Amino acid sequence: MQRIALNTPYLIFVGDETRVTYAKTGRGIVDWRREHCAGQLRLSGEACDLGLPDMSVAEASSAGVGSLVVGTALVGGSIPPPWVATLAEAARAGIDIVAGLHTQLASIPELAAAAAAGGARLVDVRTPPPDLPVGTGKKRPGKRLLTVGTDCALGKKYTALQLEQDLRAAGAKADFRASGQTGIMIAGEGVPIDCVVADFISGAAEVLSPDNEPDHWDVIEGQGGIFHPGYAAVSHGLLIGSQPDAFVVCHAAGREQVEGWPHMPLPGIGDVIERTLQIGALTNPGIRCVGISVNTSTLPEGERREYLARLGKRYGLPAVDPLFTGAAAILDNL
Repeated sequence: MQRIALNTPYLIFVGDETRVTYAKTGRGIVDWRREHCAGQLRLSGEACDLGLPDMSVAEASSAGVGSLVVGTALVGGSIPPPWVATLAEAARAGIDIVAGLHTQLASIPELAAAAAAGGARLVDVRTPPPDLPVGTGKKRPGKRLLTVGTDCALGKKYTALQLEQDLRAAGAKADFRASGQTGIMIAGEGVPIDCVVADFISGAAEVLSPDNEPDHWDVIEGQGGIFHPGYAAVSHGLLIGSQPDAFVVCHAAGREQVEGWPHMPLPGIGDVIERTLQIGALTNPGIRCVGISVNTSTLPEGERREYLARLGKRYGLPAVDPLFTGAAAILDNL
């Protein structure tokens, strides 16, 4: 597994990104590691506001910021050229640059020169560990729960983090297993599944969740969606290699099309349950769905519980929003 140690506190770089979906890395760090965040750097007033103090590079340097974390995750995983000058300014000031993108930071000449001049580190979180094996399909001891989704960017990571927290609070042995860049930044370790060579995805999932005690739960962060036109391959490999005993389907209330693919209708929760059972049975015939987790942030507060109750009744499963109701009902079903 990849392990990282980042210098705190963080300056979360939002750039000029206005879409909340694509600022999910910054939002995730703020929501789960706010104590490490000193401020945010936005290049325009319309950019996403993560609720942190706005800071310039000079102000961040004076405040002792250790790392500028690129808080966006654009389709394709690149850095827009207009952002490079600001990142280079921070690197020349001695602030580490941290990113979870497919573009390697050191491959940008201006940024590499600035880091060398300022003595800053360029930390690429989206770098898989070497020598990953091909998946074996052999059942491993320990228990595993995987979060799966009707789409990307709708709560798989948040659900997994909340379930780990609730399991531990209930006295169970549990660990969050990060499979994406934001999760790795939060947990300090993991495997960035979406940049593993295809032949080794299921093997990487086996490495991510190794042998454990019979009563120990690994709560594995899901990626993509098994119906996603762009990312389904990653989701399939992670599902097969994770060998989950249980899975939770994650959904965003009100979303009807795949985010970023408006011509693709979103699959139904029931379709995701059925397909996940079919695929997951390849390596764990005992796989079962134990709940539904919904991001209800788009709903009026007074409608959330009624919406979840209707959903739970329809599918015969506990339906929760981990940020508003917690995940205790799913634990009861485990």
